[in-house]
Amino acid sequence: MACRNEQPPSELVKAVEEFNREEWFECHETLEELWVGEKGELRDFYQGVLQIAVALHHWHNGNFKGALILLQKGGDCLRRVSAVCLQVDVARLRGDAAAFLEKLSAAGEERMAEVEPNLAPKLHLFS
Repeated sequence: MACRNEQPPSELVKAVEEFNREEWFECHETLEELWVGEKGELRDFYQGVLQIAVALHHWHNGNFKGALILLQKGGDCLRRVSAVCLQVDVARLRGDAAAFLEKLSAAGEERMAEVEPNLAPKLHLFS
């Protein structure tokens, strides 16, 4: 299904709140329920956000390689998605995730803990 600029389902609103509270694993669990039943662009959208959430969970827990791989995969999924999907600013998330991936890569595994938490992407909704 294609992305629509309509009210997001309540599960997505919950996932956005979890993501922005840095409850990335919980966000992953919430989005997985939505992702499983979708096809096309909406599936790519949910999968991309889900992968970025898990990447941030890995970063927070010191899993450098897991964070890099899933930031890349999540960004790849979101490049196949419209700039806005279900009122989520996908274009901003793509850019923020790419910038975070760059910072994390530059820091390297030894200094990954020095990457400022305020640089982690957030999800933004248009109302």
